[in-house]
Amino acid sequence: MKIALTDEALQWFKDEMEVESGDFIRFYARYGGSSPFHEGFSLGMTREEPINIGIKTEIDDVTYYIDEKDLWFFDNHSLHVDVDATIEELKYEYRK
Repeated sequence: MKIALTDEALQWFKDEMEVESGDFIRFYARYGGSSPFHEGFSLGMTREEPINIGIKTEIDDVTYYIDEKDLWFFDNHSLHVDVDATIEELKYEYRK
């Protein structure tokens, strides 16, 4: 299991969330919506200091991570983050 981000996604974080060196971006399971694995839950994202990192990727001194308590949501799939060019928003893929 890993977290992968395209160059376009990294630029989105810089432009839209103004991430800087030393920042932490957390991906987490949130109540509401749906996902390929869990009806009633969807993927959320926020800037947040970690408590118990379950998995992480560090790029340009920014840490993108999933907390241990949210690993269940991914069902042992890797998270791939890209940008949907038609709406200029993040899109997520879950890959085995």
